Amino acid sequence: MCKGSLRQDTMPTSTSKTRARAVKETARVVGFDEVGVCAADAIPQAPDRLKEFLAAGRHGDMAWMADRAAARSAPNALWPEARSVILVGLNYGPAKDPMTLLKHKEKGVISVYAQNADYHDVVKKKLKRLARAIVAKQGGEVKVFVDTAPVMEKPLAGAAGLGWQGKHTNLVSRAFGSWLFLGVIYTTLDLETDEPGTDHCGQCRSCLDICPTDAFPTPYKLDARRCISYLTIEHKGHIPEDFRDAIGNRIYGCDDCLAVCPWNKFAATAREAKFHARPELAAPDLADLAQLDDAGFRTLFSGSPIKRIGRDRFLRNVLIAIGNSEDENLAPYAERLLDDPSAIVRAMAVRAIGRLCDQKAFESLKRNRHTNETDEDTRREWSRKYCA
Repeated sequence: MCKGSLRQDTMPTSTSKTRARAVKETARVVGFDEVGVCAADAIPQAPDRLKEFLAAGRHGDMAWMADRAAARSAPNALWPEARSVILVGLNYGPAKDPMTLLKHKEKGVISVYAQNADYHDVVKKKLKRLARAIVAKQGGEVKVFVDTAPVMEKPLAGAAGLGWQGKHTNLVSRAFGSWLFLGVIYTTLDLETDEPGTDHCGQCRSCLDICPTDAFPTPYKLDARRCISYLTIEHKGHIPEDFRDAIGNRIYGCDDCLAVCPWNKFAATAREAKFHARPELAAPDLADLAQLDDAGFRTLFSGSPIKRIGRDRFLRNVLIAIGNSEDENLAPYAERLLDDPSAIVRAMAVRAIGRLCDQKAFESLKRNRHTNETDEDTRREWSRKYCA
């Protein structure tokens, strides 16, 4: 959210319809691919749904969701003066199907949204430009949000006509499929609202059936604790053993439920160059990633959303992928990390070696290291019988 709010006391005389039209024209000029408007009270069902989600513990250890649940429940709960909500979408469609890389187990799969610049920075820059133009031309006050504040972007986007929340709970656009970054502007202006998006999922279950970890207890409900995106990004500790095999070579996020959606047949490659995949992140070698020290990690992921999870959690993910690779040539890269300062890295290095080496080699490594290891989780990994 912007620090404070923008304000111009002189309010031009204008109808809500012409104001909304002007806002949309400006949004297109700024570079947004979609724009819509809803009223600040357009999602009355959201508080109960959020309450149910939190009560079931499906947010995992994302405590920030519960901490500001009241403010998140509705725009007026966060800012009572808000009257209208402007939703914008920026296409980040990939140039090719992101699921093809899952077959190449020696490579790491990074979610499409994280293969280049941090979308928070890109979207917020455009959103602030739009907000300044609104205040200058229409008056009123505005507050700007890009994913980091207690705002329910997806329900609001559905209410503003940008699409609908599919059975995977993500927004689906008839024009851009699964690939829209969202930005939100709350304003004190009265703007003509758009018709809400209509659900076009029908009988399709593709997104539910493709999920490797069965993260959807029912259609339109997500259990984040089982979601690979949550596990590889938000979860700070060891990834539960039950999900490690299913992660495959996904090292940051998961696009399966997005990529399989039939509505992607209408999607287009992103216009914004900063959303085009950087070559070194489009299909990185697990061997190269396993050699990253902290400085190397920070350099490689400078300006990337991946940087925020830190090197240790990232290598945790990389080592799980190495262990799943069935490529014994990757075992030496895991072995080099058995003395890593991070316990979470050492533990997953043990798992990787145990799955790639034969029993004799594993026992040879284990003999001294298990006895001298001080971390209980890593000792437990040494005690598992991985090798056939």
